[in-house]
Amino acid sequence: MMTSPQKFHGWLAHDPSAATGNLKWESFTPRPFQSTDIDIKITHCGICGSDIHTLRSGWGPTHYPVCVGHEIVGHIVRLGDSPTSTSRFRVGDRVGVGAQVSSCLRVDCEECSSGREQHCGKGFVGTYNGKYPDGSWSYGGYADFVRVPAHFAVKIPEQLKSVDAAPMMCGGITVYAPLKDNGAGPGKKVGIVGLGGLGHFGVLFAKALRCDKVVVISRSRNKAKDASELGADDFIATNEDEKWERTHSKSLDLIISTVSSPDMPLSGYMRLLRTNGQFIQVGAPEDKLPAIAAFALIGKGCKIGGSQIGSPKQIEEMLQFAADSRIKPWVQQRSMSEANQSVVDMEDGKARYRYVLSNEDTRDQARL
Repeated sequence: MMTSPQKFHGWLAHDPSAATGNLKWESFTPRPFQSTDIDIKITHCGICGSDIHTLRSGWGPTHYPVCVGHEIVGHIVRLGDSPTSTSRFRVGDRVGVGAQVSSCLRVDCEECSSGREQHCGKGFVGTYNGKYPDGSWSYGGYADFVRVPAHFAVKIPEQLKSVDAAPMMCGGITVYAPLKDNGAGPGKKVGIVGLGGLGHFGVLFAKALRCDKVVVISRSRNKAKDASELGADDFIATNEDEKWERTHSKSLDLIISTVSSPDMPLSGYMRLLRTNGQFIQVGAPEDKLPAIAAFALIGKGCKIGGSQIGSPKQIEEMLQFAADSRIKPWVQQRSMSEANQSVVDMEDGKARYRYVLSNEDTRDQARL
């Protein structure tokens, strides 16, 4: 009979130095178990750029100690008895958890009642560094176990390996959602700004959605070969291609920007859009985006927007789409014991294109 311990263990950050490889493997006490909760024995957890921002308090003061990680896959070892929340699961089920673990779920909440829990303004709780209504704090997936409300866990399709599904829980859904929500598909030409963990998923999903053309936009051409191997049809290097804005003017219907630096040629990106084109920002810089002239929007009726992860229902949709489309992300699996070095390497841009931490006692299981 599977069960979970009273105390969990994980890589805890105590101050911003954790972002430079100063995480400590320690025990912590998860929030009190509720009837709507499940405990998951973690097998895999992807490393996301959000982890780094949080470790160093880049988006604002972090509540330390914190255990980051919100691309979690594992098996249920404890199940609450709420008939409305946990009945769809069984102990032993393989499930995933993304960047959100709670919202108000009230019927009078416009977002929650319409399946947009990720935009709930009353009760959004992140998978880590989030405060539940009872005052307890959420702990993430650089750990052996995680405790979350069952509503925000999703089953992993049998066809997907855990190591591949883990980075989809945040990295994948962050680009799948704006692609789907903004009409990516046959007849559409799509640009992906940045070829990192998010950007490489953007290329994979845009191609699987059968967009007419997928273009990677980056500062240099050092990833052009990778972009081509991922399926991109063209590559724009903004620091190297002369007059790139003019050469590719009015060539794209939709641009998804995955970069987390505010240092971007935003006005140039607007020139790439066709009439009524859309620019959707999903990367979250620690500073403001560049200013832009109103006529860059008015002249062609363009729109600038944003997108935040996806709802549990949309994550399930994405996972099944990935399974049916046989999408294979580029991941590098590392032992959970290598978390510190992996965080440093991630910050240094060495990932090609997502690090996934694996708990050592599960690395040799064939199905994982």
